[in-house]
Amino acid sequence: MTKTYSYAAQGAKDSLKPFTFERRAPGADDVQIDILYCGVCHSDLHTVKNEWHNTLYPSVPGHEIVGRVTAVGANVSKFKVGDLAGVGCMVDSCQHCASCAEGDEQYCENGFTGTYNGPVFGGENTFGGYSDNIVVKEKFVLRISHGDANLAAVAPLLCAGITTYSPLHHWKVGPGKKVGVVGLGGLGHMAVKIAHAMGAHVVLFTTSPNKREDGLRLGADEVVVSKNPDEMAKFANTLDFILNTVAAPHDLDAFLGLLKRDGTMTLVGAPDSPHPSPSVFNLIFKRRSLAGSLIGGIQETQDMLDFCAQHGIVSDIEMINIQDINEAYGRMLKGDVKYRFVIDMSSLKKEANAA
Repeated sequence: MTKTYSYAAQGAKDSLKPFTFERRAPGADDVQIDILYCGVCHSDLHTVKNEWHNTLYPSVPGHEIVGRVTAVGANVSKFKVGDLAGVGCMVDSCQHCASCAEGDEQYCENGFTGTYNGPVFGGENTFGGYSDNIVVKEKFVLRISHGDANLAAVAPLLCAGITTYSPLHHWKVGPGKKVGVVGLGGLGHMAVKIAHAMGAHVVLFTTSPNKREDGLRLGADEVVVSKNPDEMAKFANTLDFILNTVAAPHDLDAFLGLLKRDGTMTLVGAPDSPHPSPSVFNLIFKRRSLAGSLIGGIQETQDMLDFCAQHGIVSDIEMINIQDINEAYGRMLKGDVKYRFVIDMSSLKKEANAA
């Protein structure tokens, strides 16, 4: 067993505080990773506050992990000590259902095991990346090929990157496609970068006029203030695909009407209460589709990392110390971050060494 230092919440109303627990010793198929950086995802906040009503406490969040391999099991062939490695949202799945067999472990019929908060359908708790080390099966460990200078900004790719890459890839976004991205936050800014790199014409929709310049900088070809009816009307029936990243309930009809015949809007934001139900007429008169997407499988996540390395894509981040995580959560609720917090885990190790 390995003594592990972390930050955890003990209950829904508690702030994150230092917490010590033991990781398993690496088995034959395991990779042990010294965590260098961990991104801060809105899912972390939802889970800590039990907003999805499924949190196991104590809760150690964090599923955007970049680190260096410190030990490998006897059967491990893809990693060696000293390698850079990443861990995303999953650390296990059943490995024998149809979804797992097809490389879609995120849709495992028996429920994948989250990097934190345990198996989807219930089971023993798991502790995530707000910690100094993690032990993960080799199959769920990812290769990092970005340079050392960008490692902190790579961390959010393990969730925000794959959450947006997967639907863009699945719905065949590329040259000749006109693609809308709704929302410019942690997910939305990655969607703009990735869709632009895929060769699509990217239209960003934001409620904030002051984000227009940033949207263009990130790769949007056009930026629309969605509160402006005249700006919205110009895009009616023009888009092939929309990726909606907003994690708060809002009017979906306003965006469905922008799709061409046979267009699809895919939701990746996960609000804590439902969206208002869209009008069926907005769907049936143009054979439009409303869909959802959840992260990506392990191979697809590796493909995303390689794609981003090839195109020089990383997240726009603000680095914080672990001791500032509760303040960061408060700022995240206000949208006061451009566009992802990343924890420098050396701050945790200094605290642990001083304890």
